[in-house]
Amino acid sequence: MSKDKIVSRQEIISIRKQMKEQGKTVVFTNGCFDILHAWHVKYLEETKKNGDVLILGINSDRSVKELKGLDRPIVDQDERAEVVAGLEAVDYVVIFDEKTPEKLIEELRPDFYTKGGDYTIDTINQDERKLLEGLGIRIVIVKGDSSYSTTNMIQKILKTHQEK
Repeated sequence: MSKDKIVSRQEIISIRKQMKEQGKTVVFTNGCFDILHAWHVKYLEETKKNGDVLILGINSDRSVKELKGLDRPIVDQDERAEVVAGLEAVDYVVIFDEKTPEKLIEELRPDFYTKGGDYTIDTINQDERKLLEGLGIRIVIVKGDSSYSTTNMIQKILKTHQEK
């Protein structure tokens, strides 16, 4: 059941330790995943190809507001977590409250960390990059159609609504 995939921070740290003991490769990625769209699904499927277990960090409602503005998120954190947990590629979902996932990355120490194709190694958060490289975590940029975005979808909906 997909709700079983949604775990607390303490639980995911424990699960990660078990995965390491079992010799499984863990991939971590994160994001707001406010309104799920096709690129999200493709991105997560491609991300999963890098390891045995995919842990997805979801920004809390508070941190989405801090990152995207007071009118976001559109979908609350529990619903966002439930939707992405329903995807086959996702093994575990954990909600984090910080603006960036650095602390969670440090706690989990995954084998791989992925970012979408709208980033390069030079445009990802450089503090995040230093942490990842310092911990020996491999960074993978997942190529794809980065024209998809929740922000673009919201703008299109608003434009369509205003034209009516």
